[in-house]
Amino acid sequence: MATDTQRPRPGAAILRTALRRNIGAMIAGTVLMGLYQAAETAFPIALGLIVEHTMQDRSLGSLGVSIGSLAVIITTVSLSWRFGMRVLQKANTTEAHRWRVQVAACGLQPVARDVDGLKSGEILTIATEDADQTADIIEVVPLLVSSLVAVVVAAVALSLADIRLGLLVIVGTVGILSILAVMSKRIGSSTQEQQAKVARAGAKVADLIIGLRPLHGFGGNHAAFGSYRRVSTDAKRQAITVARVNGAYAGTALALNAVLAAAVSLTAGCLAFEGRISIGELVMAVGLAQFIMEPLKMFSEMPKYVMIARASAERMALVLSAPPVTVPGPERPAPGGDLEVDDVRHGTLRGVKFTVAAGEFVAIAPYQPRAAADLVAVLAVNAAPPAYEGVVRLGGQELADLSVEAVREHMLVNPYDAEIFGGTLRTNIDPSGSSRTLSEAVEASMLTDVVALHRDGLDYAVRDRGANLSGGQRQRLSLARALAADTDVLVLHNPTTAVDAVTEQLIARNIAKLRRGRTTVVITSSPALLDAADRVLVLDEGVITAEDTHRNLLAGDEEYCLAVAR
Repeated sequence: MATDTQRPRPGAAILRTALRRNIGAMIAGTVLMGLYQAAETAFPIALGLIVEHTMQDRSLGSLGVSIGSLAVIITTVSLSWRFGMRVLQKANTTEAHRWRVQVAACGLQPVARDVDGLKSGEILTIATEDADQTADIIEVVPLLVSSLVAVVVAAVALSLADIRLGLLVIVGTVGILSILAVMSKRIGSSTQEQQAKVARAGAKVADLIIGLRPLHGFGGNHAAFGSYRRVSTDAKRQAITVARVNGAYAGTALALNAVLAAAVSLTAGCLAFEGRISIGELVMAVGLAQFIMEPLKMFSEMPKYVMIARASAERMALVLSAPPVTVPGPERPAPGGDLEVDDVRHGTLRGVKFTVAAGEFVAIAPYQPRAAADLVAVLAVNAAPPAYEGVVRLGGQELADLSVEAVREHMLVNPYDAEIFGGTLRTNIDPSGSSRTLSEAVEASMLTDVVALHRDGLDYAVRDRGANLSGGQRQRLSLARALAADTDVLVLHNPTTAVDAVTEQLIARNIAKLRRGRTTVVITSSPALLDAADRVLVLDEGVITAEDTHRNLLAGDEEYCLAVAR
């Protein structure tokens, strides 16, 4: 139990990684920002010396040196701040980019991660806002150190005038930080809760946008909006809570800093009145008391930003440290191999068994849509081998022994609701730009009329989710993408449900022609596709109940006739 308690949390490990790989930029930034704070602190000291020389020595040479020093200090302040912040902000931006890419890479990995129920919208928030806030630690540490430099320089300068002034600054700073450290813990917990609620609201918006059309179709948009409004209201309330805590923190910090500055000024005034310090030292002390409020304010705000960065790092750790749903094997299937499903039980599947030989075109006619979806999930490795009973073999090897990347290079499973991306027709069909069968895929999917309809042809701009395409056009675009991939094994799920009967007949013939000699499985109830297949497997109540050609099944199986006749 003690070991678990002492084990570093993933969020802390993320912060350490960010600090370690930016150590060079942070050292440079710390030096420059420390120089800036030291020069800022030297400004009231120089003013005090000018007054001292003017009132006592009345030496023009000393006065000239002091004024020259003041010019050097001002130049140092300007340049050190400029270049220090440039170094730190560049490192901050670069680090945020790294974390965004890393979180995105986790979401795009072939093997899904067990992210404890996080939705895609929440992961998007983690990859943007949380990545940015985590990277802020790159700036926080140098600013914290440079503020400490300012406080130390001010304390030393005041101590040279009178030890009591220096001790007052040191004791006051420690007291202020102790009070604010307690308050910053509340900020961290409140901010983490707010980030979670904002992420949930973002996920809800993403879900609503995806389902906007069907929602309008059955009039569910008002209920959906009400659901989002409740989630957003929770996020708003938490944001108000965080704002209150931040306001209390900032107000307390400002008040404590002002009290310390006033205490230093009053003490210096009393000491000057008693003759213990000179007028020049009084001017310096009052100037430092006013100046020290700024680095103290920055110094006191740093714990808050540390807690926010840590809360964001903890949320990123939910994604980055999540274990994969399954650990794939290292093997690769033999090229052009067959597909075998052996007694698979998953969801509504109750022991499905069939074999598709290499180069064969097989259609599966499911009587229940749910069974088709469960079979597609297994073949697409969306349901990993440990999640179902039975075995699926590709090229004679079990899926559990194959790497997911190799499975998907060898076998493409194209779902009926495949996404259409913003871009062009060409980039949707051939994202990598490496397909050798692009034109054949366009013709086979009957997408030629869409290409011919627009002056830009394949470079016609497609809006996000194919909003400027009809349902049939989106479906044919998805089919063209699947055919252009030209994989050894292709599995299509209801590829023609949104096209008319004549187009469906042409697509069925084109698929059979283009895929001749390549293994093809079509899960469909379309008579045209069933007739184009070499044989048809009937999937009923989770098992294969019949196997023959489409026409033989029509002639001898009345239930099959009722299921597929249109």
